[in-house]
Amino acid sequence: MDRRAIPSAASESIWRAQDGHELRRIDWQTSGAAGESPRGSILFFPGRGDNYEKYLESLDEWHRDGWRVTAADWRGQAGSGRLGADPVTGHIDDFATWVDDLAHFWADWMAETPGPHVLAGHSMGGHVVMRALIERRVQPDAVVLSAPMLGMAGPPLPLAVLHGAAKLMNVVGEPTRQAWKWSEKPGEMPARRRTLLTHDDDRYDDELWWREHRPELVMGPGSWGWVERAYASTRVLEAPGAMESVDVPVLILSTSEDKLVSHTDCVRAVERLPKGELCAFGDEARHEILREVDAVRDRAMDAVTEFLDRTAPKPAS
Repeated sequence: MDRRAIPSAASESIWRAQDGHELRRIDWQTSGAAGESPRGSILFFPGRGDNYEKYLESLDEWHRDGWRVTAADWRGQAGSGRLGADPVTGHIDDFATWVDDLAHFWADWMAETPGPHVLAGHSMGGHVVMRALIERRVQPDAVVLSAPMLGMAGPPLPLAVLHGAAKLMNVVGEPTRQAWKWSEKPGEMPARRRTLLTHDDDRYDDELWWREHRPELVMGPGSWGWVERAYASTRVLEAPGAMESVDVPVLILSTSEDKLVSHTDCVRAVERLPKGELCAFGDEARHEILREVDAVRDRAMDAVTEFLDRTAPKPAS
């Protein structure tokens, strides 16, 4: 497919949260197989600073496999507005705001789409999905998480210590200020970023193309407020019995070479989840597994297909 064009079968629109905030969404309204009933429905949320354009290839592939597919931006990023003091810093008052948005979006989406219903998320999107599962705000038939942010890569210090340091940074300065440096030139992508995300230069360049042609998608570092709230939300996930209470089948795609989220925490999550499964990669994959070179991406997509065939089979005609 053309990864730099909205597929003809998809349509973009706006969904309004309960407080009226507008979230951008994209929908493949029908099954990809002409004349056949849908295989089911998949709802996908991207990561921090992400946009759904980056995942058009996977979304359209699921559609062609027979799924009704929807994806949306998180409040405060991509085409869904900003919550910080400037147009490029990612900020949030609390991750609970995103959990609320997900829960209400899920309720509306469930009412308008055929089952089985699958919830999927990448990176920070996977974190919010896991939190919504723990709090029983969503009830999917199956869940797929790509490199979920169940713990952040960084200093090997106790979570309480890291959270305490982030709290201090919000006391000594504005919570909306950037928590890390973007690049030497404001607005320019840091050179190292490519090596953190994918081995596939063409797929990486797709993101840059979309940012150039849709400037509203541009986002840089997260704020110190975001960092502190991320640690606070991770403590919710880490609470005794939290993941152990999730009785939904969950597939986690993770790579030991991830430099943004903790692979160790992903492996441990699979051990804690009663119905958790792991598709693990090594140095052949970086953080954006669904945007990797074909050999890696194909293995990941095949793992998702096999998982969903078992856990969310198509209803009998």
